[in-house]
Amino acid sequence: MQYHSLKHPSKQVVFLYLSLFVCLPLSISICNFAEDGAATRGMFVFGSSLVDNGNNNFFESRAKADYLPYGIDFPNGPSGRFTNGKNVVDLLGDQLKLPSFIPPSKDPSTKGSKIVHGVNHASGSSGILDDTGSIVGNVISLSQQIRDFEEETLPELEAELGCKSSESLPSYLFVVGVGGNDYMFNYFVRRSYLQFGLEAFTRTLIASLAQKLQKLYSLGGRKFVVMSINPLGYSPVLNRPNFIGSPRALSQAAQIYNVQLKTLLDALKRSMPDFNFALVNTYNIMTNIIQNPASTGFEDTRNPCCKVTSQIQGGNGVFCERGGETSANRARNVFFDGLHPTEALNFQIASKAFASTLEFDVYPINVRQLAQL
Repeated sequence: MQYHSLKHPSKQVVFLYLSLFVCLPLSISICNFAEDGAATRGMFVFGSSLVDNGNNNFFESRAKADYLPYGIDFPNGPSGRFTNGKNVVDLLGDQLKLPSFIPPSKDPSTKGSKIVHGVNHASGSSGILDDTGSIVGNVISLSQQIRDFEEETLPELEAELGCKSSESLPSYLFVVGVGGNDYMFNYFVRRSYLQFGLEAFTRTLIASLAQKLQKLYSLGGRKFVVMSINPLGYSPVLNRPNFIGSPRALSQAAQIYNVQLKTLLDALKRSMPDFNFALVNTYNIMTNIIQNPASTGFEDTRNPCCKVTSQIQGGNGVFCERGGETSANRARNVFFDGLHPTEALNFQIASKAFASTLEFDVYPINVRQLAQL
């Protein structure tokens, strides 16, 4: 039997030592995602226009926000965000100290090092159901968003980070903001209420959402930031003639959905190991501001900040007119167009989501606590 001298080790032994010295620390550092003081590596985002960072810019659709006055207060102008400045995802990123905006998945440049802090798959006018949003032409359904994440983003992320997604994804937040369009532009516009009661339709939505959250969990997601449905009955579009769906009916729909959403998330936490969530109650946050605007510096809680063309005039009552005027002090408006919040309101939502200790705002923990798990 031969023994290698410690004084004169063989070339093979030297190579082995060097390999361990070089490779082992490297793999550990790559998959150690708490860096630069940040509580989380980044965010993967799914949902509708409330969280879309510009995906609809990259294909034909009538649901676009790539023109002024959208983005009038955004650093680089119009970006496809359906507001005057930052949306709630951007503002959560600020709170989490992420180094850059989360890029839209459909942007051809969203690859390589650009995806290490997350990718935004959301699409304006989309919903939980695949056919929601078809009234505006092409949108990316929630089902397709998740397929794109699995088939395009994950392989790219694994190649970039050098480790399996099962190792990296628990260090990311999965933001899901969807559901309102399924009522406003599906159930009510298509008169589905003639066939289905509100409770039955909501159960269909919740069951479909459950499957999609379980799919994201199976892919490696463990920390979920889920947005409730906004108080739809206050939306300025309802003040426009010919919109189907009364404020009372839409408010009732949102309330029923939000109750069932909380029940679903509690059930998923009980049944899936390491599944954690922060349910952001945008319904409560917005309703409180709308009913008590002066407490947070708002004044106009009813009208869109930008000029919106009504349905009678050939518009849809939702989107801003191209190049149209806006209110001079946009920080005092709750709504920017006929449906979407201003940056000022998004800031209120993101701040409460991140730091509030009240279950009225976010349940059962806030986003800061979720990120630190």
